[in-house]
Amino acid sequence: MNPLRQNIEQEIRDHGPIPFSRYMELCLYHPELGYYSRNAEQFGKAGDFYTSSDVHKVFGRLLARQFDEMWHVLDSPERIELIELGPGRGLFAQDVLDWSEKKFPDFFRALRYVLVESSPALRERIGMTLTRHLQSEKAVLLSEVEQMALQNSHVGTAALGCPAGQSPAAPPRSGSQSPTDRALAPEAPSIIFANEFFDALPVEILSAQGSLRIDTHNGHFIESWVPPSPEELDFLHRYSIHPEPEEKERVEALLVAQQFMNGMAASLRRGFLIAIDYGYTQEEQLAGRHRGTLKAIRKHSISENPYEAPGEQDITADVNFTALAAAAEKHSMQPYKLLTQSQFLMGIGEANQFAGAFEECRLPQERAKVALQLKHLVTPAGMGESFQVLIASKGVEQERMESLSGLSFGRKVNRGSN
Repeated sequence: MNPLRQNIEQEIRDHGPIPFSRYMELCLYHPELGYYSRNAEQFGKAGDFYTSSDVHKVFGRLLARQFDEMWHVLDSPERIELIELGPGRGLFAQDVLDWSEKKFPDFFRALRYVLVESSPALRERIGMTLTRHLQSEKAVLLSEVEQMALQNSHVGTAALGCPAGQSPAAPPRSGSQSPTDRALAPEAPSIIFANEFFDALPVEILSAQGSLRIDTHNGHFIESWVPPSPEELDFLHRYSIHPEPEEKERVEALLVAQQFMNGMAASLRRGFLIAIDYGYTQEEQLAGRHRGTLKAIRKHSISENPYEAPGEQDITADVNFTALAAAAEKHSMQPYKLLTQSQFLMGIGEANQFAGAFEECRLPQERAKVALQLKHLVTPAGMGESFQVLIASKGVEQERMESLSGLSFGRKVNRGSN
């Protein structure tokens, strides 16, 4: 029998039916049996899913150029910290560090790259991927002690491996750390980068019947409903939609993601946040889209059954960018209009015609292969229109944002439509 299923059933027997967010947390982040804790083989084209960094190094190279521009907008400080949340195997960090070292040496000298990853298997893989940069201390992988401190912090317990029995939506504890409480001097700015991070945080599931609970009966998980909490109802009212009873509709309340964003935005002193994910706005939900987006992914196949093979399949939900932007704005950050990944990357790469993608190509067939990979990143048929990009800043003058190439394509589109 599936060992994680046994663990979850035992918790239910001991404590009663659990919120769906707790079930999702255990499936993904159980310290030994969770999907992200067991191994690193689920990443990449041969695994269950792949990210933009698996497609081509140009993704990291383009972002390196954007990070360099952000450093200049922040007046080229002597030190800057780049914090990547959920870095996976470290491929994106490797591409950013290697390309910055080669093309943006001044930014590279100022840079300290911090990787926030709780999975033991992925931490081990990062250690192999980034050996040189870790040894030089240009890159830092948070220690187990720091991970434990983060688990108790206001930045979100679930994504960092919440201790068994503790709710991921538990209220923040005072006097705790966050990834932006760093060793650098207080005046050193930060850039927080989260690629396909928020979609993997546990969610609550709501319907006209209430808030979903998971129980067990005769070796099967069964669903029941309880009255929604005030926090859940407030989330639906402010940032989402109320599920239609006649459609037996279900929607997700991203309370953990919003709590995580609250913590990051509150503790960021000066700098930027870039969050890239598949997601939606409240307006899109009101128009009838993205209403019930929870899915399980295994071997690139999508299922609507999250109860099959706990710990052996990814569980994910689209990101509510209206809620994330509101949380950032609540703590004096300035969120900018959402861009598609296509608009964002086209803006960065347009100036030099994506030269970084083709730099190592020597033969025509190599250029043709890279062109197809680049097309997958930026076109609607690939990942270009599926992913949205949220950029927010704190302590940055509005007019200085005009120099960021990642925002330039969106400005051109908007001007052209006026």
